[in-house]
Amino acid sequence: MATIRPVSAVASYAARTWDEAILPALTEYIRIPALSPAFDPDWAAHGRIAEAVRQFRAWAEARDLPGATVEVVELAGRTPVLLVDVPGTAGQAGPGADTVLLYGHLDKQPEMTGWREGLGPWTPVLDGERLYGRGGADDGYAMFAALTAIGAVRSIGGAHARCVVLVEASEESGSPDLPAYVEALAGRIGRPSLVVCLDSGCADYERLWATTSLRGMAGGVLRVEITREGLHSGSVGGVVPSTFRIARQLLDRIEDSGTGRVLLEEAHAAIPAERLEQVEATAAIVGDVSSGLPVVDGADVVAGRLPAEVLLDRTWRPALAVIGADGLPSSQAGGNVLRPMTALSLSLRLPPAADPERAAAGLAAALTADPPYGARVSFEAREAAPGWDAPPTAPWLATAASEASRAHFGHDAAYMGEGGTIPFMGMLGERFPEAQFLVVGVLGPGSNAHGPNEFLHVPMGERLTASVADVLTAHVAR
Repeated sequence: MATIRPVSAVASYAARTWDEAILPALTEYIRIPALSPAFDPDWAAHGRIAEAVRQFRAWAEARDLPGATVEVVELAGRTPVLLVDVPGTAGQAGPGADTVLLYGHLDKQPEMTGWREGLGPWTPVLDGERLYGRGGADDGYAMFAALTAIGAVRSIGGAHARCVVLVEASEESGSPDLPAYVEALAGRIGRPSLVVCLDSGCADYERLWATTSLRGMAGGVLRVEITREGLHSGSVGGVVPSTFRIARQLLDRIEDSGTGRVLLEEAHAAIPAERLEQVEATAAIVGDVSSGLPVVDGADVVAGRLPAEVLLDRTWRPALAVIGADGLPSSQAGGNVLRPMTALSLSLRLPPAADPERAAAGLAAALTADPPYGARVSFEAREAAPGWDAPPTAPWLATAASEASRAHFGHDAAYMGEGGTIPFMGMLGERFPEAQFLVVGVLGPGSNAHGPNEFLHVPMGERLTASVADVLTAHVAR
């Protein structure tokens, strides 16, 4: 069944711009393998991030936004950022003006395997309401949507404050370059009274979802060595323990393998009463959050847990994942050899209020203390990103979000925590404690960010864009 588009002037502008300008631009952007530096250490030499930046800059410069400046800022040795400064409709300009900061990123996750036939990470495919390909929804659409929202306000003669659009290129690596840019550009950005982040998700495509919290992250590489070289397993099996078994024992210090509960005390934090209430409300809307997951036939990943408990598990409780390994040959190439080394890349998602540095230190201490059999064990910490818990929502923003959601989706806005990490939010929360935050996104059921068959739900993008336009209008009138 075809989606019926809203007919307001703002919605019409957003839909038309998506059709005529955003979708063609996103199609070209998806073709660019602009891997984040963590996945492409030679990113500067390869030039793919630079190619994406050039495309974004050209698109921004072609917008009809009087007085706007578009600039690529590059600090030595760091990925670039794109900065678009749009004066307010009443002429407000410069860092002293009331400012809205809108955020997105253009770097991408790696390809992954498992794309269905006809799809691929760098092969954009528009199939009905879905635009498939890596990075369109996470988070390439953000700059296009932000500038279109500003344009939508202007198209109806509406008002907005000064808007600064900041697009970075290292988010998928944990935003290691962003603190330096926030510091270097502080005098130009000013002190935003509203931050709009477009890099989050939604629990369905039927309303505007505002993100109330984001998990943090601690991670690194556990390395276990027991022999100086590989040995015939028939000769030493039963005498020399396998490094994989030792690694399993060490992981048992961190996680209960029967339940998945993280045992590390530093990885837990108290859940605020308000967030518990919001989780119950979200559970009433979405029900079983596992129903759309691509699990194999017969699998039951929630094991009878209540929907609210599952939501808390993915937003306010820690979770451990092994996301990579070294020292393991393929199943085809593996011989009867006791391997000398196993290295596992670990990702520990943390509650929004947990201290990532403390968690990383606790992780290292637990894994390396008193190694079994006297094995050589090391842990190289590689990530320690803070989570974020939103400040209380001002009445004007709560009203604006609900009115925008009703206008463009037909339902009230809803609120949810997200299980992912956006380091920028924790950074801004500390730097601008007086600011209001609207954290939204298009990553809904089945969109599969970071995985195969990632897609952007186009009607969600259009309606989200129109909703942000309405919030910009409400912000200047607050």
